[in-house]
Amino acid sequence: MTHRRLDRRALLIAAGLLAAFPAVAQVTAPPPAPLAKPPVRVALQTPQGRIVIELNVDKAPITSANFLRYVDRKLYDKATFFRASRAPGAVDYGLIQGGLQNVGVLAPVAHEPTTLTGLKHLDGTVSVARNAPGTATSDFFICIGDAPYLDANPAAPGDNAGFAAFGQVVEGMDVVKTILALPTPGKAINPVMKGQILDPPVPITAARRVAEPAGPDVRTPPKV
Repeated sequence: MTHRRLDRRALLIAAGLLAAFPAVAQVTAPPPAPLAKPPVRVALQTPQGRIVIELNVDKAPITSANFLRYVDRKLYDKATFFRASRAPGAVDYGLIQGGLQNVGVLAPVAHEPTTLTGLKHLDGTVSVARNAPGTATSDFFICIGDAPYLDANPAAPGDNAGFAAFGQVVEGMDVVKTILALPTPGKAINPVMKGQILDPPVPITAARRVAEPAGPDVRTPPKV
């Protein structure tokens, strides 16, 4: 019987029947938890060795996707590590910067501050370089040592949006430190980078996605 054929009396009777019985709680299954995205790793090949980066695609989706645009189009195969910024008197604290240096870059992306992503600039953190917020393209840097001064700080004056951290080195920090220690006599176009330009720069010969290492095979009993 359709709703159109039900008269008012039938509707009242039906309503009365429902009211005559105790209410039965309806158990609704909770919505499934969102599936975590599998880790995405990228290997950078250099003459000094391989650096593997794990991208935090869940917390920094915009910046991670931007990095992968350059990887998947093989644009980083023409890039270099061109900067090694060492703290005064230190040999194992600073950052190295790589990228295309505004040559053949793609459109810039929106800024993802650390106050939004919850990420921090720690030892091995990979972050994207920028000028004003929203100008990031291909250039990125790797921290050697913790660098909280690169995080966003809303209480600070001026441009306090920090840099957009989006990944972590999971293999090859020894390679990163080797590059940090290389000579930096190169000419700096930006005066802020004076004394920090690698000469010669370190080429990135290939940048490719790599599979996450598989865990132990649970079907194989351990050797005693």
